[in-house]
Amino acid sequence: MLEIMARVAIRDRAALEELYQLTSAKLFGICRRICGDRSAAEDVLQEVYIKVWHRADQYQAGSYSPISWMAVIARNASIDWLRKNGRQHHDDDAAIDIVADEAPLGDAVIEEEQQRERIRDCLEGLEEEQNLPIRSAFFRGFTYSELAKRAEVPLSTMKSRIRRGLMNLRKCLEDG
Repeated sequence: MLEIMARVAIRDRAALEELYQLTSAKLFGICRRICGDRSAAEDVLQEVYIKVWHRADQYQAGSYSPISWMAVIARNASIDWLRKNGRQHHDDDAAIDIVADEAPLGDAVIEEEQQRERIRDCLEGLEEEQNLPIRSAFFRGFTYSELAKRAEVPLSTMKSRIRRGLMNLRKCLEDG
C-alpha cells in the first residue's frame, strides 16, 4: 500500500481508485460508527478521500501505516461532521463491533478476529481510567476535551491518561 500512497501523492488517479478499493470499507466503518448515520457516513467518506488526495504528499511512511493515517483522517472528519451538525455521539456499544466490509477471504477473517480479540484483551487489561477514555475517543469519536469534561479532570490529566494507556496497549500488543 506504500507504493499506492506514493502514486496518489503524485496525483495518479488510478492509484486513488485502487486505494479506495482497498480501504473504503474500513474507513466507512469508522465514519458509520462515529456519525451513527449511513448517509452522513457516506458524505464524510467522500470528504476523507478528497483530503487524502490533497494531503497524500504529507504522508510519512515511517510513522504510520497508510490505513492508520487514513483512519485518523476519517475519525477527525466524522467528529467535525458531528460538531457541524450539532449531533450527539453515537453511543451504542454494539456499534463497536460493526465493520462495513466486503466479504474477505476466510484466513483474513480469522486473522482479523484474532487481532480484535487481542486488542479487546489488552484493552481489558488497562486500568479503567485509561480503558474508558481510549474506547470513548477511538470507538465513539469523543475528543480529549470532551472526555476531560465528562470525567471532571483537567485536559492535561486526560491526555496523560490516554497517552499512558496507549503506551500500555502498545506494550501489551507487542508482547503478544
